Amino acid sequence: MYSSNLSYEEKQTCRKFSHVFKAKVAPEAVKNQQTFAELAKKFNLNSVVISKWKAAFLENLSATFERSDSTDVQDQDTEERYAAIGQLKMENEFLIKYRKRLGIEF
Repeated sequence: MYSSNLSYEEKQTCRKFSHVFKAKVAPEAVKNQQTFAELAKKFNLNSVVISKWKAAFLENLSATFERSDSTDVQDQDTEERYAAIGQLKMENEFLIKYRKRLGIEF
């Protein structure tokens, strides 16, 4: 069984960091102007955490320049909607034209 000299209240809990904070730290690590130890001291983090964030940042960097498939689907949906609108406008004009010829009033 694990025992510790620290009470339950004194134990450190796992800290959670916002994506904004991570986005601030990771580029600093990529610049290589400071060592991980210096960055760890500056941001009050463990150097291993900074190393992992740097790796994740570099791994996902190419996603910034990729065009997502959802954009293509949205473009196709938009074209289909415009085509449907055009079809409905033509049908509406046709019905209005022949309604007048038949003498049907609304």
